[in-house]
Amino acid sequence: MPAVEAWAIEPLWVQFEALLPPRLETHPWGCHNPRIPDRIVFDKLVAKLVFGGSHEKHADQSCSATTMRTRLNEWIAAGVFAELEQIVLETYDRVVGLDPADITVDGQITKAACGGEVAGKPPIDRGKLGIKWSRMTDGRGIPLGCVVTGANRHDSPLLRPNAREARAFRARVA
Repeated sequence: MPAVEAWAIEPLWVQFEALLPPRLETHPWGCHNPRIPDRIVFDKLVAKLVFGGSHEKHADQSCSATTMRTRLNEWIAAGVFAELEQIVLETYDRVVGLDPADITVDGQITKAACGGEVAGKPPIDRGKLGIKWSRMTDGRGIPLGCVVTGANRHDSPLLRPNAREARAFRARVA
């Protein structure tokens, strides 16, 4: 069962593929295993986003979990996802319309696995382990930005990157 129907995933892949930087072969002898096609890795990452779980859960003989993580990091470093996010926001704004008049920022803490003694110092010491998500949405709940940091961080520094995103978004929409 595919994660997303072909009629929906194919236009995403075409747009995504256009953003990928050209790949140059750097191995001096050219004798290593052939690179797994980007499309296979893209499909695996989409399945991970849709169904959740770890990279290992979605790995099989066509693509390993290590390959998924490595390619994801390559694409992040190349700025592919930042460009894709911009395109998606602009397209959504043209088709549906984003509402920058009412922007909301909210946070969530995901506790560290295992809890108990592994959980760290008491929360009043800001010794929490885990992840803190700070998300920004427009008036209709469409996500505009997200900052991820350690759970021991105070909320106020997380507002700065989201405020910067909000100003940039308002400038794009105006």
